[in-house]
Amino acid sequence: MFLSTYTNKVDKKGRVSVPAPFRATVSSQDFNGIIAFPSLKHAAIEGAGMDYISRLTQLIDDLPPFSDAADAFSSILASCHQLAFDPEGRIMLPDELISVAGISEHVCFVGRGQTFQIWEPAAWKIAETEARSLARAQRDRLHWPSATSKPGGSDNQGGGQS
Repeated sequence: MFLSTYTNKVDKKGRVSVPAPFRATVSSQDFNGIIAFPSLKHAAIEGAGMDYISRLTQLIDDLPPFSDAADAFSSILASCHQLAFDPEGRIMLPDELISVAGISEHVCFVGRGQTFQIWEPAAWKIAETEARSLARAQRDRLHWPSATSKPGGSDNQGGGQS
């Protein structure tokens, strides 16, 4: 899983070192690198391993062929960049992705479980503050299954308010 947040420097050629734990997460996959594409929601870059992109492709393939939804979601695949690791564990960020995220000298790699994001650090701080505020306000929506929960039940044992 992609966990934690790391800030790394981007060199003048657009190369940045991918955090070692992130590289380890994708090390067993078919492609020795990451897949990156512009976020649909934020001024950031979405990142994942090839396994995640394969699952996403399957979901798109399950849509009715030639449908508007299939065309729309296929645009994600069209904007993907396969970014191979160099011997030092760096990737070269394409100008298109640098521009989308407003990146200059540093980036934040932000773990999101099965995926991660790459942000300009100041933009990430703002987004992180907003996300934490929303999470606090909606913390009762995240339910942990309890040992006594029945499948499909609505047992709220997570300590949130009902």
